[in-house]
Amino acid sequence: MKCISVYTDNFEQFSDIFEQVVAEELAENEEKEVDGITVNYSGDVPDYYIERMAQKRDVVVMKDKGKGITILQHGKLFEILVPVAETEASVI
Repeated sequence: MKCISVYTDNFEQFSDIFEQVVAEELAENEEKEVDGITVNYSGDVPDYYIERMAQKRDVVVMKDKGKGITILQHGKLFEILVPVAETEASVI
């Protein structure tokens, strides 16, 4: 899964830029500013990462079932976890 970090604790700001962030083509470890909020493609995380993070008390888990995206919110950070298509995975 591809992990995109969004550095804010403001849900309203996050939701305003969510679609734009997901549509961005960022290189691994590339950092960008979107509407004053820092966004970083943190690389790939293993599938069990969601399960492990969901067990923590301070982590909120949200899902966009239509897109298969999971969002983790903890502290001043949102992590957008996007599944990598099999064709993309084989290219990497």
